[in-house]
Amino acid sequence: MLSCWRLTPTLCLSTRHRSGFYCRTASVQSPVNGDQNKNGEEKKKKKIVIVGSGWAGLGAAHHLCNQVLSPPSLSLEKKKKKHQSCDSCEMGIFCFRDLMSKLLMMEMVLVVLMMSASKINFVVICFWYPYRNIFSLVDELGIEPFTNWMKSVLYSEGGLEVEFPIFQDLPQLPTPLGTLFYTQFNRVPLVDRLTSLALMAAGIYIYIEYSLSFTARELFKQFGCSERLYRDVIGPLLQVGLFAPAEQCSAAATLGILYYFILAHQKNFDLVWCQGTLKEKIFDPWMDSMRTRDCEFLDGRKVTDFVLNEETGCISEVVCGKEKYNADAVILAVAISTLQELVKNSYPVFDKAVVLCSAALCTREEEFLKVSNLSCIDVISVKVRLDKKVNIPNASNACSGFGDSFSWTFFDLTQIYDEHKDDPVTVLQADFYHANVLLPLKDEQVLAKVMSCLSKCIEEFSTATITDKQIRRFPKSLTHYFPGSYKYMMRGSTSFPNLFMAGDWITTRHGSWSQEKSYVTGLEAANRVVDYLEDGSFAKIIPVEEDEAHIETLRNLNRRFNEIREQVPLSNYFLQ
Repeated sequence: MLSCWRLTPTLCLSTRHRSGFYCRTASVQSPVNGDQNKNGEEKKKKKIVIVGSGWAGLGAAHHLCNQVLSPPSLSLEKKKKKHQSCDSCEMGIFCFRDLMSKLLMMEMVLVVLMMSASKINFVVICFWYPYRNIFSLVDELGIEPFTNWMKSVLYSEGGLEVEFPIFQDLPQLPTPLGTLFYTQFNRVPLVDRLTSLALMAAGIYIYIEYSLSFTARELFKQFGCSERLYRDVIGPLLQVGLFAPAEQCSAAATLGILYYFILAHQKNFDLVWCQGTLKEKIFDPWMDSMRTRDCEFLDGRKVTDFVLNEETGCISEVVCGKEKYNADAVILAVAISTLQELVKNSYPVFDKAVVLCSAALCTREEEFLKVSNLSCIDVISVKVRLDKKVNIPNASNACSGFGDSFSWTFFDLTQIYDEHKDDPVTVLQADFYHANVLLPLKDEQVLAKVMSCLSKCIEEFSTATITDKQIRRFPKSLTHYFPGSYKYMMRGSTSFPNLFMAGDWITTRHGSWSQEKSYVTGLEAANRVVDYLEDGSFAKIIPVEEDEAHIETLRNLNRRFNEIREQVPLSNYFLQ
């Protein structure tokens, strides 16, 4: 579907989940200077290409679209159009062209190229309490896609292991006491649970540089975690959170995710779910808003190359097969596997003053070739309808430790999705992570594995029969935070002056994780574009909630201790 808008200045918002290579070209006019310079000459229209239509790519587009609304003369229209948005589906090309006239009438052309459906359409994804920027975005769009706050549980091969309450409904205790006290451990003795307090010390005292090089299991061992707590609780939780066994996860990433979701504040572990697929509940409303302004879509486009101007050292065009899109700035907001594919398939092609940029990417070894050292994780999503109603006490269930290398979650969709709430039988979805051993299996084998795993958690599943199913395979779709992976990940800025990066695998000082991190890095990339073009205003990014007072005090003490230690002779001689 081809998409093309013509409109008077209105607010244009855009945000979504990350996936694959796609391009969108945007023209952003300075909201301060209008369309003329000091000499009354018409300003050059700025074109911005954003490659990627996930939370990161659309987060960048969200802010850059807003730039046309800053002039005082547009304030009335801004109030009228406050919640209009622009967005696309999973894989797309966005083309925004700023054609503002002297009367500040704007003509904007949006082209969305969709390649294929992403895992985001199928995998059930939660939204945690600290996702402050995403919740702010949803409020701005005026939609209500989420359930109420819900409890969740953890199953191990021994049965129901842990029940997590809604922490914000309980009296708030200093961290980590609330998490430890209110969480209901069904099988782990108190003496084992108390060893988890050492993890807070790890979060405060350990050197990040030091923790980059060893595994999560080594981290827990060094800080005195009991074998049972690690085997039955922490290991399985980590395998669900980082999608790989603790032996294959970076200690630094482990500290980051545990602190962000569990240890920083008691209520951080609370979560909500979409009352349907993300596409249906969040993305479609954005697309409908675009269609009301004559926005259409084109299928079958894929970014194949970039064109580099050797004279300026900047990327000048994004190539999608036989089509090219001019660009004053480019944001790459794609998955690791997608960037790896582009670099792998690159080759030098010279044409007078320009050279195809994929070859140039390969010359930037410190930035792009090193991405080939990163790895990704496979996912399988299985949705089934049973022949009976099975009593599932909790809608959200995490599972691990069944003797397999994969972790998985299952969800009672009759408690979450609006479309299934009146179903007389059970409809559920099971998502398997680190599923490389399941990926090559036939559908019948996958279904047999699903029912076997479910019956180990709730015995009633053993007497149920599948009447309908939907299986989706997503190879190399999640980031693998293995020990040492940090040094191969990219920063938001690159050695190309007008090329910027965004995504959940891009390093940032914000402190968030998962979808929130993707969205935040998209806003940060938009800010870099604004700074590079010297036009527009910066996005206001909501910071992570500050540490509690006692944690901040301990961090300051540790910082001062480290400063004193570094002044001791030979302090850097011994291996850290």
